[in-house]
Amino acid sequence: MAGTVVADTLQAASTSTLVLKNGVANTPPTIQDSAGTQIGTFCRAWVNFNGTTVTSPASMTGVNGSFNVSSVLDGGTGDYTVNFTTAMPDANYAFSVMSVVGTAGFIGNQWIADAAHITSTSLRVQAGYRQSSAGAGTAVDSPEVSVAIFR
Repeated sequence: MAGTVVADTLQAASTSTLVLKNGVANTPPTIQDSAGTQIGTFCRAWVNFNGTTVTSPASMTGVNGSFNVSSVLDGGTGDYTVNFTTAMPDANYAFSVMSVVGTAGFIGNQWIADAAHITSTSLRVQAGYRQSSAGAGTAVDSPEVSVAIFR
């Protein structure tokens, strides 16, 4: 049954979980303004993985949890490609990457700046480790990498 529900607040009963469904697999519900224009969506893809155990070719080995991610490719030290199960509408999405290193020092994340590595089907990221905030970055396999995609 199709229809529209108009409400100021949606809240699950105290003993249940609020569930939003849109009927299309791996596509998040949209957020619209009062005119019905889409202004955003929930997270379209996310993954948390161990960069020291993720394997090549692309696999889910080392992945701790994910949504709309089919595999993670290990491209070398600190170099990872996240492949989406369902492609993004285009490559104009926002992403956030965070990684940790178990040794002392400053951890910095960088993404590979070539636009060819930001596509509708995948995102290539690189973790970097620096001795100090002024030092040159050195790639490292991170024991925990988290990536979130919004569009």
